[in-house]
Amino acid sequence: MYICVDLKSFYASCECISRSLDPMKTPLVVADESRGRGAIVLAISPYLKRLGIKNRCRLFEIPKNLPCIIAKPRMKEYIKYSTEVYKCYLEFFSKDDIHVYSIDEVFIDISSYLNLYLKSPLEIGKMVIERIYQKTKLTATCGVGSNLFLAKIAMDIYAKKNQTNIAFLDEEIYRMELWDYPHLEDFWQIGKGLTAKLHQMGIKTMRDICQTPEEKLYRAFGVNAKNLIDHAYGKEECTMQDIKEYKPESRSLSFGQTFCEDYSFQEAILVIKELAEISSLELLRKNLVAKTIVLSIGFSHSYNMKPMTVRSTLEIYTNSYTVLKKAFVDLFSREVAKIKIRKISVGFSNLKEESVIVYDLFTDVNELEKEKHLNKSLLAIKDRYGKSAVFRAMDLQDKAITLKRNKLVGGHNGE
Repeated sequence: MYICVDLKSFYASCECISRSLDPMKTPLVVADESRGRGAIVLAISPYLKRLGIKNRCRLFEIPKNLPCIIAKPRMKEYIKYSTEVYKCYLEFFSKDDIHVYSIDEVFIDISSYLNLYLKSPLEIGKMVIERIYQKTKLTATCGVGSNLFLAKIAMDIYAKKNQTNIAFLDEEIYRMELWDYPHLEDFWQIGKGLTAKLHQMGIKTMRDICQTPEEKLYRAFGVNAKNLIDHAYGKEECTMQDIKEYKPESRSLSFGQTFCEDYSFQEAILVIKELAEISSLELLRKNLVAKTIVLSIGFSHSYNMKPMTVRSTLEIYTNSYTVLKKAFVDLFSREVAKIKIRKISVGFSNLKEESVIVYDLFTDVNELEKEKHLNKSLLAIKDRYGKSAVFRAMDLQDKAITLKRNKLVGGHNGE
């Protein structure tokens, strides 16, 4: 038995509570107004949701005749609230039974706690959300289900919309009440794109999926069809133990930057050098090396061009900034036309532990080791005194992004 707990309008609720305001009665949006009226609204208060305002809209889409508090994102503040909520979970459950799904959402396996607390699954869920409100004033919603999928669906489709903020689903109730539910996009892991493809196949409900020949679904969706079919029947094989024991077969790493304005070709090269340094230090921190680099570019909106992704294989596995900087700049210069850029990301695939690398006869190992020791010293200084305690001169240029990024948490204002 599982519960899925989500904090209602989390960012916006944190801002309301920190101002001693009621999120249910306050028109508040979380957005960085300094980015202009086109800035994305990260969250809106429950009060605004009831008025029909859509989350993740743009500031200019908020009706002008509706006076709103515009709160600048403060990610460190939200992390503090999230930490306090996590402490609430630990009052009742072991961390081994908790899976943090996002900053405001968790799954908890409550199977072994039913006898401990002598409560029903719904009573345990209610106990949790009441404790969260008591300690933080945040309103939580809770889905209770016989598996992870049903707990999530109970929360998303029922608990978020009823007055009790809690709901229960098992396979029998799910099939009875949701097999003919007309909005496939409301189900976990079925987005708008997948919904559109299912509609093209004449599939409008979960019942339709169950009644569609499996071979047809596997032809359309490959191995993902199994997950789709299981969920259509209300089944989920994954358990909390599976989540805790999961280890990915391969590792990857990426860093990106979206600009608020178009960048020229040369300005983009500056950012690529900065991202190469950021990524090389992170590789070093994790004792990883890469041989395959990946560069993704998003072009100016004025060109109406699709983003492009290119790859290159290096001569050796490395985490050297000098090597990676040259490789990324060469790849960019070779593959990308000299036009305006709006987004850049650098990444690595199939990473290996640094201890397994073997150098060839043409590699200057002494120079690489000298650079490695220098970068380890840089990491130590940054860890102790902050990311901006030491930086390169290029980071002071007008279009540089490193010092600005260092003030962010999760891509947003880090206050």
